[in-house]
Amino acid sequence: MTPTGPCNAPDVVDVVALGESMVAFLPSRPGRLADVPSFERGIGGAESNVACVLAAAGHSTRWVSAVGADGFGDHLLAEIGRYGVDVASVRRDPARPTGIYFRTAGDRADDAHEVAYYRAGSAASAMSAATVDLAAARAGRVLHLSGITAALSGTCLDLLWELTEPGEQRPLVSFDVNHRPGLWAEPAGARVLLDLARRADVVFVGADEALQAWGLRGPAAVRAALPEPDLVVVKLGADGAVALGRDTAGTGGADGSATPVPAPRVDVVAAVGAGDAFAAGFLSATLRALPVRDRLRHGHLTAAAALTAPGDLAAPPARDHADRLAALDDDAWGRLRLGPGWTEDTQRADEEVRPS
Repeated sequence: MTPTGPCNAPDVVDVVALGESMVAFLPSRPGRLADVPSFERGIGGAESNVACVLAAAGHSTRWVSAVGADGFGDHLLAEIGRYGVDVASVRRDPARPTGIYFRTAGDRADDAHEVAYYRAGSAASAMSAATVDLAAARAGRVLHLSGITAALSGTCLDLLWELTEPGEQRPLVSFDVNHRPGLWAEPAGARVLLDLARRADVVFVGADEALQAWGLRGPAAVRAALPEPDLVVVKLGADGAVALGRDTAGTGGADGSATPVPAPRVDVVAAVGAGDAFAAGFLSATLRALPVRDRLRHGHLTAAAALTAPGDLAAPPARDHADRLAALDDDAWGRLRLGPGWTEDTQRADEEVRPS
């Protein structure tokens, strides 16, 4: 599906991303939170990350959210706005704080990784259909949401039900499942995410989280459980990703339109932010009406930019550079290996596609 959206609206943008962002405190060195002596301030938020990466890739984007009327809120608005994201629709809440969190330096998949969230009662958790500018949220070719917002509060969940309601003026809805069990007060959260995903047009979900949340093993099982979306993108970690088209035969599963694309080999610097970057790369290619295979390749390339740089946000590859790599034949794509600095060196295809 290629997004169209209400293009006659004066404030239309390519992508609107709605969700909470927090000030992130990143450790100055590895170790337990109890042992780290100091932290550096950054920003963190799945949806705003997508908006920032898309803006850096040349798309017009808007972030819709709420932050406190405090210094941390000022910081988020300034930093996200610095990427070129429209932040005019972010509400300042004088009664509630901006959320913050601390994390260790290790891989999030590591058992020793720690994250301490201070987001209960945050300004974003009080978002509702009554407080959010719904017109601004809907005035995009794509509306990007995630399951994190659904877990923040009952009013946030109601807001997502409102925004995913079918209708003629609804933009293409992109939904990243982002199952975070620790955010949900009760086990019903997994079922809620499944129901929300079924209302979206494009769904991103990791094979591991589909198994954890829904007990679904493999892309075909995920597609069968999500018959409504036009595309379901199942991420397979280092093995790549597969996009499955909607079942037009009415059999309840995939109709043979599965498009698997392996991930390039990546010399990982920091295993954070790759999921949001993948979604941004895929949506960028979707906005350009590229073939599904190329959408997946652009997702992998944008994720590789995040994996080969420190921090949660990294500049995506230049469009012409990414287009050239995405157009490689299957053998050359299979030899692709990307390391730190690859997005800045656009002339060394012989290094990027070196034989193993």
